[in-house]
Amino acid sequence: MQFFGGSEISPSPPVPTATGNNAHMMYIFNRNGVCLLYREWNRPLHTLNSQQDHKLMFGLLFSLKSLTAKMDPTNAEKGNLGIPQLPGQGCSFHSFRTNTYKLSFMETPSGIKFILITNPRTGDLRETLKYIYNLYVEYVAKNALYTPGTLIRCELFNTALDQYVRSIA
Repeated sequence: MQFFGGSEISPSPPVPTATGNNAHMMYIFNRNGVCLLYREWNRPLHTLNSQQDHKLMFGLLFSLKSLTAKMDPTNAEKGNLGIPQLPGQGCSFHSFRTNTYKLSFMETPSGIKFILITNPRTGDLRETLKYIYNLYVEYVAKNALYTPGTLIRCELFNTALDQYVRSIA
């Protein structure tokens, strides 16, 4: 059973909400900060090695989640900041934008984090990330040969992800 949506991948993925939707890169982390997948489509400048890049991205996400939990004006009890929250539970962030990129973020109840870096003019990508999560469930999580917590080396998932991301670009 899938967390977001029906029991099968939707035949019609969500349509992007804005023009200029160029996907630059994507990260998938587990709850322990291990980068399970990193994909690039349009990253002209490489300033860090991949291990530093992954640590920096996970640290940024952890810090932003902590900040949003601490700043939540509706909840006096802040709880343990290291545990994943269910969608709709507590205060969370979905994206932020700079003048050069937009970071869109989704965390599943199991602590898997999906990060998509796109053009700053991109609209809301929550439905897009849910669709990518459904691809992950179908091609990775349900794959009997995949061991949870290891790097994602599923060609079907990589192909479906690349085709979908290029279709929204």
